[in-house]
Amino acid sequence: MMDNRLDYRFSKPAPELADFVDRFSSLKNLSNKSDGVIIPNGRIDLLFSKTVDNQFQVTLMGLETQPKPMPKMKISTFFSISFNPLAIEYILKHSIAPILNSGKILPNDFWGFNMSDLDDFEKFCEKATEKIKSILPNNIDERKKKLFQLIFSTNGEMSIRELSETVYWTERQINRHFNQQLGISLKAYCSILRFQASLPYIKDGQLSPQLNFTDQSHFIKEIKKLAGVSPKELFKNQNDRFLQFLVYDKK
Repeated sequence: MMDNRLDYRFSKPAPELADFVDRFSSLKNLSNKSDGVIIPNGRIDLLFSKTVDNQFQVTLMGLETQPKPMPKMKISTFFSISFNPLAIEYILKHSIAPILNSGKILPNDFWGFNMSDLDDFEKFCEKATEKIKSILPNNIDERKKKLFQLIFSTNGEMSIRELSETVYWTERQINRHFNQQLGISLKAYCSILRFQASLPYIKDGQLSPQLNFTDQSHFIKEIKKLAGVSPKELFKNQNDRFLQFLVYDKK
């Protein structure tokens, strides 16, 4: 009997790529999932997909700031590279602001990948790693690197003033960078990271705020804004609708 369950795998990047890449991942049997919901994860996903009719497709997804139904695409398998925002400037080399809450199809020979690269996840990760290493410039702005390290290590809970004073970059410059490169403000981005950091707790049934939310009401409001449902409904995850629950674990 054929197993039609979702098959998720992931691999963390080499240490020298950790500032730019969050993870490589693989998801199979996706075409059997008709009612999935995509929720914001704070990452920029580059998807290499195989359709049920054996076509190859490469898609760059912009940041998500709201929940949305999974597109009705007949994709059986995809491998992905989930980038951190620092990769926008240094790897992708162009703003993703125009594709906020959307995406765009890239040439199907992008970075030299093809259908056969979806046969072996480990080899895909190796090929992607070597490609990214070959693209990275020698000089990285240390202010930006430190800024994102602080944002991620604190789950977006440092104030913009604290961040500005720590990395010696003005609040105005930081917000301009976020709006130009990502299409959203730093505050909005940090809200997504805090939401993301809440998911492992919600998944475990802890439905009161574990992070720096003002109170229970604020917590529920923020979860509803980014997931479309209350923490209680998100915890139930009926029919495994929220696919990103597959990837969240406590640090």
